[in-house]
Amino acid sequence: MEIHLTAGLKRFNYLAGEIDAAYHEAALRLGLSDSAMQVLYAICNKGESCPLNEICRLSGLSRQTINSALRKLETEGILYLEALSGRKKRACLTAQGKELAQRTVAHLMEIENSILDSWPEAQREQYLDSMQKYLTAFREKIKELST
Repeated sequence: MEIHLTAGLKRFNYLAGEIDAAYHEAALRLGLSDSAMQVLYAICNKGESCPLNEICRLSGLSRQTINSALRKLETEGILYLEALSGRKKRACLTAQGKELAQRTVAHLMEIENSILDSWPEAQREQYLDSMQKYLTAFREKIKELST
C-alpha cells in the first residue's frame, strides 16, 4: 500500500507528535498520569467542576479512560462526582484537588499563557484562526468518510 504524504503533512504529524510528547513529559514531571493530567486540565479549563461529557470532549480521551482516571482521582480524594440532570454527572474538585491542580495543571496553563502572550497579537490570532480553520475543515471531511 502506497500513501503519499506531503512535506507539510509530515511536518504537521511530527509537530503534533512532539507536542503530545511534551505534554507527556510535563505530566511525568508533575507526578501525574497522562489521563489524570487531562482530567484535571479539563476541569480547570472550566473552573472547579466540569460535566463528564465535556471532559471527554476537551481531553480527546475515551469515556473508558476518563472513567478509570475519575475513579482513581475520586479514590485519592482529588475530586467527587455530582449528579446533574438525568444520568449526567460532573466532576468537582475537592479542597485537596484544588491544591493539586494549583501545583500542577495551573502551572502548566501559566506556561502556555506565557508562550502565547509572548507572541505578537497578530501572530497569535493567525495561529488560532489557522487551527480553527483546520479543525472545521477536518470535521467536514470526516463526515465524508466511509469504509
